[in-house]
Amino acid sequence: MLFGRDDRRVRWRCPEAYCALMRGSLNAVLIGTFTLRFSTGLTGALLVYYLTELENFGSGRPVSPLELGVLTAAFFLAELILSPIFGVLSDRFGARPIMQLGPIFGAVAVVMTALTTDLVILGGTRWLEGAAAAASIPSILGFIALATAHDEGLRGRTVARFEAATLAGIGLGLVAGGGLWAVMDRNAFYLNALLYGISFLIYRYGVREKDAPTPHDPGTADSTAGEVGDPSIARRFDFGQYRTMLRSSSVWLLAPTWIAVNAFIGAWTSQSIFQLVDEPKPGFEDQLLMGGFAPIQVSIGLAVAMLVFFAGLFYWGNRFKVFRRTTIMAIGIIGGMLMVGAIFGLNHAASWGPIGLIGLGLVAAAGLFVLAGATPAALGMLADISEEHPEQRGAIMGLYSVFLAVGQIVGSLTGGGAAEVLGMDGLLLVSAGLLVVALIPLRWLRGSEHLVGIRPGLPRPASS
Repeated sequence: MLFGRDDRRVRWRCPEAYCALMRGSLNAVLIGTFTLRFSTGLTGALLVYYLTELENFGSGRPVSPLELGVLTAAFFLAELILSPIFGVLSDRFGARPIMQLGPIFGAVAVVMTALTTDLVILGGTRWLEGAAAAASIPSILGFIALATAHDEGLRGRTVARFEAATLAGIGLGLVAGGGLWAVMDRNAFYLNALLYGISFLIYRYGVREKDAPTPHDPGTADSTAGEVGDPSIARRFDFGQYRTMLRSSSVWLLAPTWIAVNAFIGAWTSQSIFQLVDEPKPGFEDQLLMGGFAPIQVSIGLAVAMLVFFAGLFYWGNRFKVFRRTTIMAIGIIGGMLMVGAIFGLNHAASWGPIGLIGLGLVAAAGLFVLAGATPAALGMLADISEEHPEQRGAIMGLYSVFLAVGQIVGSLTGGGAAEVLGMDGLLLVSAGLLVVALIPLRWLRGSEHLVGIRPGLPRPASS
């Protein structure tokens, strides 16, 4: 089936008491994700303002762009390296204890930032801040994968809300940074430590981790053929099974798609604003989007884009029962290509009338709305893959941060280099190339999608 579910994965019926407990914990996890990511975004904004004024706080010299880049890379490098490790630890000790480490790391990092002007120590705080994300995100996603194992629709809605909480938290944190710095300067870091404390309290007292019932527990499953229970959360780690999981064709077929989509997003978040507000450069006069926009204009555009993207997240997150994961991803990538094409048209539409510009803008917004479905679908696919190895959910979901970090780094470097040479057209060219890379593996991933989520030892259906 091209657009239908054609989903033959084995699911289990969820006991009412267990589901009620997990629903409450899921809400707490999503709220904690928002507050945690708000603190992350706030730290990122505050750090930029702090570094630009570091001389005023006794550093003795200004910070160079290269040093700023190294500090930024330290965060993503920590998340890239440490996420698999904390994912393994969450499988060993449980998701709830490990997710509480993230706010602790973050609070320590921001307090240290406020107390020093030494760039080496500040690099260490960025590493610690990255460790905060590395500890929390894999354990949170592992918990989400477990809590939604019984319900396809719930999984779609939850991963979409996770993505929305992540983006909204980071975005609002970035917005709040300017105002807080103006009022509190580096004392705002201490306030952020308190905000990290709120995330800790949410994870500590709002999340209840309970082993999933098995079919042998009274009342957990009926006698319907094919229904099985979800195994309880493992408290051991088998390196051989982890290595087998990493060799899974599903993981390696999903990886390039998700990395490329994240690289696309990373290229735009790191370069689009800069290109819009930077001084117009000689040689790029034919590109309408190359500089000259006021910050307020950019802010309005970003607000509209975020609303469109959030609407797309929630819409496609509610379509998991209707469309296959790969279908949503393919539609989303094609929507991204439509958006890139429309923005290219806008970039060279200086002689167009208002109606033409508005039309291209609406096409770009429609493409963005469709593109939004690719991220929750990919995350849902990763959660489905974790069903094959339920004792290693945290380790598998830790790949989310790995794919995210690699994509952000690739997108920032390729987008920046292309924009330096070709301006906004270069960013659009790289974006189109990344989306093509994201689309290619879906053909093979789709061929094995009906097997994803089937647990080892169960009979596998014949593919059609």
